[in-house]
Amino acid sequence: MATADGERVRQARASILGFACNQAFLLALLYLGVPGASAPEARWGSLVAVPLCMIAAFLALTRPAPRRALARLTSSLVVTCGVPLVLFALGVTVLGALGSLPGAVIAAAQGVLVGVPAALLLCAWGRVLGRAPIEQSVPEVLIGSALGAAVCLAAVAVPVEAAPAALYLLPLGSAGALRALGGAEEAGGGEGAAPATGEVRPSDAADDGDAGRLTGRILAGTAVYGVAAGAVEALALGGDAAGSLAPTLFFFVLYCLAALQLYGERPLAGVRAVLPVAGAADAGPLDGAWRLAVLLMMGGFLLVPLLGIPGIPGQAVALAGYLGVFVALISLFLVMGRLTGRDAALSFARGFSALFAGELAGLGAGLALGGLPLGREAPFAVVALAGIAVLYAYLFLFTDRDLRALSVAVERTDRLEEACRRIAADAGLSKREAELLPLALRGRTSERMAAELFISKNTVDTHMRRIYAKCGVRSRQELIDLGERVERELPPTAR
Repeated sequence: MATADGERVRQARASILGFACNQAFLLALLYLGVPGASAPEARWGSLVAVPLCMIAAFLALTRPAPRRALARLTSSLVVTCGVPLVLFALGVTVLGALGSLPGAVIAAAQGVLVGVPAALLLCAWGRVLGRAPIEQSVPEVLIGSALGAAVCLAAVAVPVEAAPAALYLLPLGSAGALRALGGAEEAGGGEGAAPATGEVRPSDAADDGDAGRLTGRILAGTAVYGVAAGAVEALALGGDAAGSLAPTLFFFVLYCLAALQLYGERPLAGVRAVLPVAGAADAGPLDGAWRLAVLLMMGGFLLVPLLGIPGIPGQAVALAGYLGVFVALISLFLVMGRLTGRDAALSFARGFSALFAGELAGLGAGLALGGLPLGREAPFAVVALAGIAVLYAYLFLFTDRDLRALSVAVERTDRLEEACRRIAADAGLSKREAELLPLALRGRTSERMAAELFISKNTVDTHMRRIYAKCGVRSRQELIDLGERVERELPPTAR
């Protein structure tokens, strides 16, 4: 038992530190752009080229044809600890600093050579974090995000011009942690391996039922929140990127710490007084973090006309709220993967493609409004657009009621997985047999299990016969009855 606990602690530390490296690198990539490249066109590398290439990579991961090739590329990045990504990023940085390439070329190179690998590593993190129970993975996301933002804040606050360039070395830590956590093997795909990312089939949508409709609402809300964020980012164009990012990161670190308290069962008294937590029957595990992110974002919109001071721009508070929504969405994407019983990398790919697509649309709308002859009223028009988008998403697309429904569904799924762990331990199932057990208890046919795990139907049937023998049952129905019986025997607090 002590050895198992020590292994869990080691994995949790690797997840937090590795994900922190990934988050700090993403923040630098999306908001600082290429260090040393002062051409205006180079800023579009982080604002447009990188998100576009990331969207293309995310969408490709959801399609069967290019998925295997991208899975092999992901494995290469993990095995080499992200060295190619670091070399590409540093190469583009050096060329930009020396003025050897036009800004448009730098932006395109940054998008293809840095944005695509960054998207693949992010989905790899979805796969690794999705293996852990929700009550473990969500705190890992919050702590890792806070640590990554703190690292990025330290880099931009240091009075050394080249300091932010050090953030481009962080993929080494991100990919190294993935390698230590077994991400390289899972990214490979192929016969007998777990899929690099799940695949949506018509039968899946029909079987998922309410969970499928709920994930659709999450994706729609995600796109609208992206529109709001893009509109706010349009306000920040033309300023000092590092200077405006510092207050955003500061407020975001505070958000992560408060959200971590709200997520726990015993939040600090001060946090509870300022941000009340609903009772257990009325709230899910992500309610507090989600509400706090929306509150911070809306507060920033209100502060834009009030705080026109250089030190505390309102858009910095709004962007901190967006980063909070970003982290809350990561948790929701993990939940989506848990509900569908498939690789969370697919949820990451679908969710972040919707988020970045909305962000690009909001950026375009914000720039269009800013270009109208509205004079000093132009920023207020952009803020009004962003505020309406957030309110619409919160009130009509993905509401508190949806969060509660999601919480109930996750609890049921976690109880099923706990029952599977107990059955596997009692029966002495092998790793592959334990992987097949929850699919069988969810009613998957042998054909579907073979398709989802990329193995043959005969292999599935062989493993199922061994599962029956070890569990002392004679049919699939008896196995399902055993699972329901074990689930009923779990204590109420088991998740």
